Amino acid sequence: MRLIWKYLDKMRCFRKRSTIPLLGVLITCLLFVNLYIEDGYVLEEDKRQLRDTSIHQLNSERYVHTFKDLSNFSGNINVTYRYLAGSPLPRKKYLTIGLSSVKRKRGNYLLETIKSIFDQSSYEELKEIVVVVHLADFDLAWCESLVQDISRKFAHHIIAGRLLVIHAPEEYYPSLDGLKRNYNDPEDRVRFRSKQNVDYAFLLNFCTNLSDYYMMLEDDVRCSKNFLTAMKKVVTSREGSYWVTLEFSKLGYIGKLYHANDLPRLAHFLLMFYQEMPCDWLLIHFRGLLAQKDVIRFKPSLFQHMGYYSSYKGAENKLKDDDFEEDSFDIPDNPPASLYTNINVFENYDASKAYSSGDEYFWGKSPSTGDFYVIVFEKLTKINKIKIVTGTDDRQNDILHHGALEVGEKLVGTKKGKQCSAYITLGEFKNGNIEVLDVEHKISFDIECVRIVVTANQKEWLIIRSISLWTTQPPSQ
Repeated sequence: MRLIWKYLDKMRCFRKRSTIPLLGVLITCLLFVNLYIEDGYVLEEDKRQLRDTSIHQLNSERYVHTFKDLSNFSGNINVTYRYLAGSPLPRKKYLTIGLSSVKRKRGNYLLETIKSIFDQSSYEELKEIVVVVHLADFDLAWCESLVQDISRKFAHHIIAGRLLVIHAPEEYYPSLDGLKRNYNDPEDRVRFRSKQNVDYAFLLNFCTNLSDYYMMLEDDVRCSKNFLTAMKKVVTSREGSYWVTLEFSKLGYIGKLYHANDLPRLAHFLLMFYQEMPCDWLLIHFRGLLAQKDVIRFKPSLFQHMGYYSSYKGAENKLKDDDFEEDSFDIPDNPPASLYTNINVFENYDASKAYSSGDEYFWGKSPSTGDFYVIVFEKLTKINKIKIVTGTDDRQNDILHHGALEVGEKLVGTKKGKQCSAYITLGEFKNGNIEVLDVEHKISFDIECVRIVVTANQKEWLIIRSISLWTTQPPSQ
């Protein structure tokens, strides 16, 4: 362990010359030590040195009280929040939606954003969400004025426990003066983005125990209709697979979904490196450090940036997500399943990528007659609609030129895994695609397998871009 402290001391001498390498080493060391501590192998003296080293790196004496015990990344940060409107309910919800907002020089979109969240949710969906707004500006008069507007417009949501407005006092913030000028950013830009990291960290810290999942939004966002139902379909389809962040928009901090039990670590992470880089960059590092290598993003996007002026200096910001759809209710709900293929897979474009709702696909080398791609469900499933798309815009010839879609029953075990022993054909692929409606009316059994069968040799490779299934009811228990 003492080798780590020596190495950190050495690295501090070069912090001005090599900011990014230092950050990488520090992150790695801290996470390693955290895991080491959780196993109970670190002495109290080592814990003390870890705290001292990390606090020195943060360069903020005012911030020491929020890092009483760096050995416990899973603990809450000691902040006393002001409740400006509403209070938490004792029962956990399914989803917390977090917004952080500050005074803008031009425009204010917070009320529109809150309205969109509630208006685009059904009564049943509203029972499963809580919206937490962190008014993070140090101008308390502005905060009080805005709270009055929020309370007038959304009184019934506040009373129902669906809307909370909080404020973290300025005394809990680290120093925002004399910050490192990474990337040669202007001093006011560094101050803005550093404070924004702390704003989000305090918001995450507050939301830790409110729900099962947490959705990060910005305060100038429009939502698609029934976004919660669409999001729940995606989460259900990912059951059994590991993920840290699911993305429902490609812009900024918009539409990023986390497990609530990851929020304490994320809050600590943003606080430790608050002056190093913008929040969206830190979120990428956090995801990678928790071993999610690739972005998992879903289309269509469920959230759209609607602000015209940025919260930084009121600069123009016309960014739009061109994958956004106002009505995204008809998102497939692919049930949990195992996937098998005997087609020769190219690199890491494996079978799971076609079944995922993310922006990825299966890619196999020239298939032959009789080759297959099969989906084996974990439970009997009633399916209403199946849609399969092959090929991509830039590889339009890598489609399934001749193939059939089948559904099966009577699951049996084989050397290569479970398979159905009886299939019926629903249809043939045309121009590489197939869509079958009213599936449950075309068959007399609950489905256990869906299979794509190659019916003729082809020299072209095969891309299965997406497999989309719509169920008529949850899988039987």
